Amino acid sequence: MTAPVTGGGPATRGDRWPGLDWDRAVRLVDRAEEICLACHVAPDGDALGSMLALAQALRGLGKRVLASFGEPFRVPASLRFLPGQELLVEPGMMPAAPKLMITLDAASTARLGSLAANADRAAELIVVDHHASGGGFGTVRLVDPAAAATAVLVDELLRRLDAPLTADVAQGLYAGLASDTGSFKYSCTTPRDHDLAGRLLEAGVRPAEVSRELWDRAPFGYLQVLAGALARARLERDAAGGFGLVWTTIGRADRDVRGVPYDQLEGVIDQLRRTDEAEVSVVCKQTDEGDWYVSTRSKGQVDVGEACVELGGGGHRTAAAFTAAGDPSDIIDRLRAALRAPGPADPNDRSDDQ
Repeated sequence: MTAPVTGGGPATRGDRWPGLDWDRAVRLVDRAEEICLACHVAPDGDALGSMLALAQALRGLGKRVLASFGEPFRVPASLRFLPGQELLVEPGMMPAAPKLMITLDAASTARLGSLAANADRAAELIVVDHHASGGGFGTVRLVDPAAAATAVLVDELLRRLDAPLTADVAQGLYAGLASDTGSFKYSCTTPRDHDLAGRLLEAGVRPAEVSRELWDRAPFGYLQVLAGALARARLERDAAGGFGLVWTTIGRADRDVRGVPYDQLEGVIDQLRRTDEAEVSVVCKQTDEGDWYVSTRSKGQVDVGEACVELGGGGHRTAAAFTAAGDPSDIIDRLRAALRAPGPADPNDRSDDQ
């Protein structure tokens, strides 16, 4: 077994985040006996990977840890390889008013679903996130929109806590980093991110195994759902300020007939965004409850984050989402109207994830 890598001391940390209250966060964690963790609903690799990494590290420091996310409480198939899931509890088992709660990868309490009330009642709430949009909730905010992933901020917190970087902790951090950088191909990727990846590999991560679980496997039914979604895709060359829009839908019936759960649809938009003639790509995915989760991506010329905020969602300039009810065509009409002509890019928003 690979030996744990010791957390970095003060001399190795630099001053990358001078405006964030790391010292208070560390004091709160040090004093706490029980810590509740929550990430956003329908967690992706960064949300769940970051939370499980933090949960295992805190357990290693002798803390009682409860980690959860709002309903539907089901770990996506592509993330079931992540270690630390024995620390997950049903959202109903979380304390109603935690003494200390830490949220991961959630830009607002609304993204916590049924755990939003718990966060609102927490005596102390540490918010660890990298989304540009969202409200200023939390008593301590470790938020940096320039960070490629929430995992980057969790790594810094663990270094300041002097928590050992075990192979299992590294696995969660690497899953988060790889997910939100698109396996290090998105524009948000920095030299620091590659340095972090190197440290995680030294701790025992096998990148080929992580990549296979995240991107390179799917049931045959998924391929059939993907084929249908691509066949329904529509290209609107004049939309999005003339930069082009490509969009498609995946109704619940489309996946039910193939036995494909909702959480396996994450990769569809990565195929749609390859369209040369469209700056913006959109996938409307119908949830089990019947609403439509609208994922959007931009190649950098159009701010989809601003449009999604206008429609009740949020995210980044190049990747954002919102939830809506009604007919998908009407939803796309509202999104089309919200998409503005391109403006200057925000240098602090380099992320491609949502």
